[in-house]
Amino acid sequence: MSKEFNRRDFLKKSTMAGFTGCALLMAARLNPAFASSPFFNNDDVPDPKLLNYCGYKCPDDCEFLKATVNDDVELKKKAYEQWKIKERHGVDFDPEKIFCWGCKTDKPLGVVVKNCTVRKCVIEKGMDSCIECSDLKTCKKDLWERFPKFHEAVIEMQGKYLAAKG
Repeated sequence: MSKEFNRRDFLKKSTMAGFTGCALLMAARLNPAFASSPFFNNDDVPDPKLLNYCGYKCPDDCEFLKATVNDDVELKKKAYEQWKIKERHGVDFDPEKIFCWGCKTDKPLGVVVKNCTVRKCVIEKGMDSCIECSDLKTCKKDLWERFPKFHEAVIEMQGKYLAAKG
C-alpha cells in the first residue's frame, strides 16, 4: 500500500511540475515584459524603438523606477546599494540625486543613465538601440564587460533583427 501511495504522490507532483513549467512558458509568450526580454528566446523580431539603447526593456516592476516615482527613500537606498552607485560613480547617497526614469525619457537623467557609455554611443550614432550597430559584436563598452551574457543575448537579438530586415 505504501508503494502505491508513493507512486501516486510521485505522479501527482510530476504532473504539477509539468503544468507549472508549461504555464511559465505560456506566460512568457503572452506577457510582453517576458516576451521582449533579451534573455527569453522567442521568435518575435525586436523593435529598436521599443528597446532601451542597450537592447534591454526595463520591467514594469523595476524597483528603481518605483522608488523614483514614489520618492521612496528606503527603496532608493536599496537601489543605490544594488546598483553599486558609490563604487561605480563615486556619488554619495542623496535621495535627490538617486533616481531613474529610464534611459529614453524627457525627464532628468539619473547618475546611472547619465554615465552609460552604451546610451551615449547609440545616441551619437543616431540609432534607437545598439541592435542596429554593426560594431555590436566587437564592442567593449563597460556594460558588455560587466555583463557578457547580456551582451551575447543582445547580439542574438541583433541577429533576429537583421534577418528580418533582410
